Amino acid sequence: MHRTADLIRLALANPLNAAVLDRLEALALPDAWLASGCIFQPVWNGLTGRAPAYGINDYDVFYFDPDTSYEAEDAAIRRCAEAFAGLDADVQVRNQARVHLWYPEKFGQPYAPLKDSADALTRFLAPCCAVALRKAGEGYEIAAPYGLDDLFAMTIRRNPATTGPRDQYEAKAARWKTCWPEVTVVPWSD
Repeated sequence: MHRTADLIRLALANPLNAAVLDRLEALALPDAWLASGCIFQPVWNGLTGRAPAYGINDYDVFYFDPDTSYEAEDAAIRRCAEAFAGLDADVQVRNQARVHLWYPEKFGQPYAPLKDSADALTRFLAPCCAVALRKAGEGYEIAAPYGLDDLFAMTIRRNPATTGPRDQYEAKAARWKTCWPEVTVVPWSD
């Protein structure tokens, strides 16, 4: 339980996360979460004494709308761009209900449809980065299907539930090791 509180505290130490979460709640996108690097990297920053926003490239917003049309997602992206205007953050917005439509072409592998936004986390390349946060009433809710042990241990290991792409895992692990030399990278194994 204390790790959950620590994750929320450290993620919100980055004021951009708090701002994105506030604006995201006002947008009322279905099943919306702030996910991945902008959540787990402030934890590493807190553990290593770095500035809360150090190393964050972008802010990933996941939502799940059964309308998988390009037009519906484009409209949501435009709404978000307007809502997040003025923030010094590259906010990437994606409908997780559409991932199976473009993933095979982009990564050359099949991708079964997801059942909700949190289901997307189960397919992340490494358990340490499979974490998301959203506002819930007066507090916050986290989704972390693999728990928080690897995140707080600063351990990057292959998610056994995914088949890759291996080169993407290795590239991300190398970047994270450069930014956070304290991390332990477990080599990809089949």
